[in-house]
Amino acid sequence: MKDQLFRGKWTYFLLSITFASTILALTNFGFLFKSGVAGAGILILLYLYCKQLNHSKDVLAIFGAFLLSIAGDWFLSNRHGEVVMFMSGIALFFLAHIGYLSFALMNGRLNRIYTLLILGIYLVFFFQMLYPGIQDKTLKMAVLFYLLISCFSLGAAIGISESNWFKWLYVLEL
Repeated sequence: MKDQLFRGKWTYFLLSITFASTILALTNFGFLFKSGVAGAGILILLYLYCKQLNHSKDVLAIFGAFLLSIAGDWFLSNRHGEVVMFMSGIALFFLAHIGYLSFALMNGRLNRIYTLLILGIYLVFFFQMLYPGIQDKTLKMAVLFYLLISCFSLGAAIGISESNWFKWLYVLEL
């Protein structure tokens, strides 16, 4: 991952697509722009690693995580109040976070202090704010498991041993 990060003008163009998609997704422009963030990430990976993709397990993990994120966005964007669609989206994002966690662990280690700090804060948030408002027990468990994998993914991202700017860009992406 190290020597390939910014190779040419095309990478900057693809990064601008990611940035524009993020802004438009945050302003509720729909699924196309939500998926554009991960889709641009996939394009960047294909551009940077097209010749060695089969030998880069960490890149394959993040590639798969982006694909699962797109699928999760589709379910959440088309749920129309259906709990099954919401839970399917959460399940796909859970699997995506396994990919993000795998990538981070292949490029570093879990930062235990930050993980415990993040986990403590989010567990308090879950039990005080979310738990009382969710009536369905299965949905409570799905949200709890998603919260746990998210915290561990973030703790592993903070433990990435790559350069600081790469690590913090990755942390912000999560």
